[in-house]
Amino acid sequence: MIKMKMKKLFLLLPAFFIFLAKDVLAHCPLCTIGAAAVAGGAVYMGVSQIAIGLFIGAFAISIGWWVANLIKKQYVPYQKTLIILFSFATTIWPLLAIMKGFYPFSIFIAGDYGSLLNRTYLINTFLIGSIIGGAIVSISPWISKNITRIRNGKTLPFQGILLTFFLLIIAGTLIEVII
Repeated sequence: MIKMKMKKLFLLLPAFFIFLAKDVLAHCPLCTIGAAAVAGGAVYMGVSQIAIGLFIGAFAISIGWWVANLIKKQYVPYQKTLIILFSFATTIWPLLAIMKGFYPFSIFIAGDYGSLLNRTYLINTFLIGSIIGGAIVSISPWISKNITRIRNGKTLPFQGILLTFFLLIIAGTLIEVII
């Protein structure tokens, strides 16, 4: 009985320290590790490739953003953007060979099938999910700043991280339900 109570206390202790933190950065190692852990859990649970792409794309953009923020001096124009895009490309591109989930997208306008106006295109669902996940991570700091502005400069503990995860989980849930 005492061992069980100690185990529960030990598990709740990290949560206690989270609420004592004063400053939180929007893109930090905690974000990137969290996004990667969620994506790994999704693979294990058999989630669709578009939802997995959502979290891997979020991870790739987040890690790129974090690395770009570590470099204090600008050596080339658009350095931060280039680092973020490089991180995204070097994370997603190799995984495209493994993630082979495709969705047919047909366009029928006029004429025979096979003409320029009538074709079926295959869209890589993992890539689409990655782009959506990257977009969510990219806009979440802007949303967080607006929430802080509305609240007269006050932030919630871990506001940026919680907002990012909330948006990713909502998007992932909607994707799984719709597709």
